[in-house]
Amino acid sequence: MDYKNLKPFPEGFLWGASSSAYQCEGACEEDGKTLSVSDTAPVPEGTTDFRVAIDHYHRFREDIALMAEMGFKEFRFSIAWPRIIPQGAGEVNEVAVKHYHEVIDECLKYGIEPVVTLYHFDLPQVLQDKYHGWTDRQCIEDFVEYCKVCFREYGKKVKYFLTINEQNMMVLYQGHMYGDEKAVWLANHNMLVAQAKAMIACHEICPSAKIGPAPNITAIYPASSSPADNLAAMDWDQMRNRLFLDTAVFGEYPEALMNWWKDRGVAPEVSEEDKAILKAGNPDFIAFNYYGAGCVKYVSTEEGEKLKAEAKEKKDFMTGLMTYPGLCAAVKNPLQEQTSYGMGIDPIGLRVTLRQLWERYHLPLLITENGCGVPDKLEEDGTIHDDYRIDYLRKHIIACREAITDGVDLMGYSPWSAFDLISTHQGITKRYGFIYVNRDEFDLKDMKRIRKDSFFWYKKVCESNGEILD
Repeated sequence: MDYKNLKPFPEGFLWGASSSAYQCEGACEEDGKTLSVSDTAPVPEGTTDFRVAIDHYHRFREDIALMAEMGFKEFRFSIAWPRIIPQGAGEVNEVAVKHYHEVIDECLKYGIEPVVTLYHFDLPQVLQDKYHGWTDRQCIEDFVEYCKVCFREYGKKVKYFLTINEQNMMVLYQGHMYGDEKAVWLANHNMLVAQAKAMIACHEICPSAKIGPAPNITAIYPASSSPADNLAAMDWDQMRNRLFLDTAVFGEYPEALMNWWKDRGVAPEVSEEDKAILKAGNPDFIAFNYYGAGCVKYVSTEEGEKLKAEAKEKKDFMTGLMTYPGLCAAVKNPLQEQTSYGMGIDPIGLRVTLRQLWERYHLPLLITENGCGVPDKLEEDGTIHDDYRIDYLRKHIIACREAITDGVDLMGYSPWSAFDLISTHQGITKRYGFIYVNRDEFDLKDMKRIRKDSFFWYKKVCESNGEILD
């Protein structure tokens, strides 16, 4: 629907940007920190690892000052579990506790609201080695104890906590780390229970704080108008989106998905105690990451198995991951623009996603990732002209305003990322930030922070509360 007049962004709207510890901090084994599963995971040939990243651990004051210059109202960052509790459980690293106090205090000094992610892909490697991580229920208790440390230490300063970043991406696209399919859904169930217990603990320890999940959520389009493709889109929406939000908000698994799992013998066992925990873990808001809508077609079991076998033979990793025999297969949407890295550019899809989330859950929404990751060129005069990023963000911010006019309660917009950081799959070459970090994949150079054109543009957006977008 088109409007003659769009509503303004609400007063106190949280303009900012995001980051994650393992992709920006560096100091990989410094001050007592141990390795995480992200630190030990193999990186694609030709890309850097995360050991130094952009050295945010030592340069956070400089980075936060630049965010303040842009007019940020919030900064979403993550705390590294293996930094706070190096052995995953047990003794707390007081040096790390002090460090994150300093990061939070630096944000508050400038009036920037810290939005703290408790878990962003960085399970302590020691727990993976000890009991295979999330496939063991002990991981639930260890995670909750780590969260309680964070709540006790930072709960009087932090108003917004996020539980687990992109749990759906971990289990759907990296599930091989857990074992067979049954093990994947077991690990996922343990994460859901851990999340619910963390939300309960947050409300008990720091009742003035708010907490919510942070999955990657997107609208799902059918590849055609066929009834089978429309049903496949519904089914994929259950597995990709609702599995992670229905359980968080309503405390219940999507019914059709659970029945499909049971029919195939891979359903996780959900005890009465677990059901009670899931019901009691009530989020205060929903945070989500958005990078373009999905598109799927129906595939029969036989057709899907054939597609997966062909993908394995061709070493087409993504096609194999995105095919679920008897459910659906992801397809490229010919009507959706894409970045040079093949990521979708779909601002209307963001409006659709916001509408769907609000109309189903009626909880305040916070966009915690949305961005344009492409190589940037540092000109000889020290400038970076990233009009493509400005155009991308402008269109998505307009979609946010349209959704607000539709009636959506949107708390804030925190794109990925505040500064260039190390992309999980494409290293430092794939840049998202408003702030350029002067390093290459293997040449650290001086890591000087340089303001891109988008820096000055976003400054106007923040200062005008979204009124100035040119």
